[in-house]
Amino acid sequence: MSDGNPPSSQSHQKSLLERISHFLTGEPQDQEDLLEILRESEEKHLLDSDSLAMIEGVMQVSEMRVRDIMIPRSQMVVVNRDAELETIFPLVIEFAHSRFPVIEEDRSKVVGVLLVKDLLAHTLQQNKSLKVEDIMRPMSVVPESKRLNVLLKEFRTERNHMAIVVDEYGNSAGLVTIEDVLEQIVGAIEDEHDEDETQDYISQRSEREFIVSALTPIADFNEYFSADLEDGECDTVGGLILQRLEHFPKKGEKVDIDDFIFEVLRADNRRVHLLRLRLK
Repeated sequence: MSDGNPPSSQSHQKSLLERISHFLTGEPQDQEDLLEILRESEEKHLLDSDSLAMIEGVMQVSEMRVRDIMIPRSQMVVVNRDAELETIFPLVIEFAHSRFPVIEEDRSKVVGVLLVKDLLAHTLQQNKSLKVEDIMRPMSVVPESKRLNVLLKEFRTERNHMAIVVDEYGNSAGLVTIEDVLEQIVGAIEDEHDEDETQDYISQRSEREFIVSALTPIADFNEYFSADLEDGECDTVGGLILQRLEHFPKKGEKVDIDDFIFEVLRADNRRVHLLRLRLK
């Protein structure tokens, strides 16, 4: 028979002693201690909520890796190196990106990057023989395992805005941009080409496809689609998506609910912003 304290009691005592020690020294012993101090400061109005969120984002970035935020290969908008310049304008106009990965054969082989400003510089030359490979630039390459804080520093020092992410075999696994990294710190960064989720909660794109703001009240959603989504624990569609997934989703994740297929178009590590809805 053991005459010592049960393991759970010892663990509790150790935890209590550690907390007393931390209180007496007044210094955080680890990141969790530091976050607790910062959150208490926010509760006492010594630090505003936006600043706290950014600090938490900075600390999170130091622990995250490129694979955690990259845009998967299947979702990359690409151009072929052999494509003639005049043939890619519809794609450029549709997606309104400033940079496009250039591929050879398939998406696993990214050979460069096309800058739209370079494309525009050649529009007035009327040279019908020019192809994408004639004006593309070298693409930065990073491994999936690179830490985000290191990547952000490289983006700044090398003045890059995009990099291709490669797997252990050297094939492209996706891409990452400086905006993707910064959004982990400051939240979603919207530009003039992003969908404006403040205009309407729901906008119809085709007979069976809609764009839905994550802030759409479930009651409004049910009325619009004559649906019967349960709203007992959630007030918004975004809240319902989080409840079903049980984690903060990444762009491209899909959820089936009743007769609807929801796809995440925009989200950060704090909330879902925008969804694509397809009717089954």
